[in-house]
Amino acid sequence: MKKSFPAVRSQGPESDFDGIDQVYEQGTIVPTTLITIAESSRKNEQSWSLNSQIPTDLIIQVQDVTFSVHKYPLVSKCGYISHLELQPSISNFGYELKLENFPGGSETFELILRFCYDLPLDLNPTNIAPLRCAAEFLEMSEEFEDGNLISKTEAFLTFIILSSWKDTISVLKSCETLSPWAENLQIVRRCSDSIAWKASTENSVNEEKINEEGWRFEDMATLRIDHFTRIMTAIKAKGAKAEITGKCIMHYAARWLPGTEVELEGLRGYGKNELHFRILCGRKEHEDIGHSNEQRTILESLISILPPQQEAVTCKFLLKMLRMAMVYSASPALISELEKRVGITLENANANDLLIPNYKIEDQGKMPKTPETMHNTDVVQRIIEYFLMHEQEQQQLQAMPGKFTVGKLLDNYLADIARDPNLSTSKFQVLAESLPENARTCDDGLYRAIDTYLKAHPSLSEHERKRLCKVMNCKKLSLDACMHAAQNDRLPLRTVIQVLLAEQVKVRLAMQGKEPKATASGNSLEQETKQPSTETEIMALKKELENVKTKIAELHRDYSELQHEYARLNNKQKNILGWSFGWKKIRESALFPRKVDADETEEEQRRSNPLNSQRSFRRRMSIS
Repeated sequence: MKKSFPAVRSQGPESDFDGIDQVYEQGTIVPTTLITIAESSRKNEQSWSLNSQIPTDLIIQVQDVTFSVHKYPLVSKCGYISHLELQPSISNFGYELKLENFPGGSETFELILRFCYDLPLDLNPTNIAPLRCAAEFLEMSEEFEDGNLISKTEAFLTFIILSSWKDTISVLKSCETLSPWAENLQIVRRCSDSIAWKASTENSVNEEKINEEGWRFEDMATLRIDHFTRIMTAIKAKGAKAEITGKCIMHYAARWLPGTEVELEGLRGYGKNELHFRILCGRKEHEDIGHSNEQRTILESLISILPPQQEAVTCKFLLKMLRMAMVYSASPALISELEKRVGITLENANANDLLIPNYKIEDQGKMPKTPETMHNTDVVQRIIEYFLMHEQEQQQLQAMPGKFTVGKLLDNYLADIARDPNLSTSKFQVLAESLPENARTCDDGLYRAIDTYLKAHPSLSEHERKRLCKVMNCKKLSLDACMHAAQNDRLPLRTVIQVLLAEQVKVRLAMQGKEPKATASGNSLEQETKQPSTETEIMALKKELENVKTKIAELHRDYSELQHEYARLNNKQKNILGWSFGWKKIRESALFPRKVDADETEEEQRRSNPLNSQRSFRRRMSIS
């Protein structure tokens, strides 16, 4: 944006190059008297010269561009050139000069020449900082000429640029290539203070408008990280609200750290998704280490300026920053600080945010010595420890909704990582036991995680399965979970028996119209199970239980009748066997052997052919 500038008159000694300069609108410096020595200029890729009738006597090289100029206009306004002992040119008449590390490069030096030759010069937010630094480099002060370039650029910067938000941002961006001149001349500090003052003033005057318009977050996100941190430090020093500072940091991170916007849904699978994550995380095989170091610098700088207030940034953003810090191997102190902050606000997180990959950029291309888990469970364990420490400091270990929320969060996280084939039983158990027992009102989520782990690790021994299932409290399982566990062949027999006993207790209490203590104590909190909640469902469940009870009683009665009938038949069979045994003894004795044999033969024939026996009986009756 170009600005108007008040007219400035030259009051230096009279010479062929003197004139009266004016700055008209659009910030353009135009001489009132046209100079015949330089009517115009011409430039190609590597040279710049004047269209003049007077031959040039000085060659100046800036970067790769050679400038053919006259000595006197520069010496009269530039103290640096006037103090030099110019060396005669070898290839041509005149002198040669090479300017090393010139602020702004050849483009800025061309503007300097236009000022020295009193040609029209356009001042704008893009070139004002390079011109100010170049004027300081060439010592273009009032000592050589009144209204020299230092005073003109300083006035334009102070009264025109710093009064505008957009222009100040543009000047600050142009200072990125002017180190250390912009720092030494306090240009960066003045621009940062100006932006911070405008931000704090607008924040206090019209906060609602700021929130609706996004408070110019896009302008702030275009700055380099060191300039951005200086502005944030200045804004916090002027008392701006933590929410505004936090939103600026979140917006800046979304622009410069694209990995913070990568959702890790793909990490719930294993194998090829690991490579997919490495690509999405912003690091491909061919990218150099320099870019990784730049990302780490941005990450560490943003973490160091986070406001201490809990409401400044969301827990989701903190976990994304923690994920990136682990991937880029940030400072351990900053990682620990992030873990503490996440632990304080852990109840606002979700399980997907806790899936922190066990991967570092510096290990890319290296083969691990031992199989590693897909997710970094040690970080989550430390976060839970910080959460419990915060609970103790606040003396809120009693029934707290936040603690039960974290319990549910941990169960969901365990269910997500349970499918990792490299996750050991000890790590899973330590994570499951990291929260106290009163942090869960219901163990259905924990049972789901354990069942998922057992399904993904079928080679576990009976001892490992028993040890893992001890983490779960069968008395805290819902009726649906008990019914599922009773038929689950992956659970050890001891656990199944405990589940059946717990289910029996629940059924008895439900029939009596009571509820288990674990469920009754958690009615005021968020429930994890799908228990019947309406009176109609409760009455239907009671009626169904009564039907089951009736059927069980009928089965018991039928069983008793069958048992009695079996006993009666058994006694009758014993009597028949006893009589047959006695008759056999008589038959085997010496008395009536033939008679007995005949009778026995007749009896056997009669039994084998009942029709013949009936005919014989009729024949005997007719004879009689």
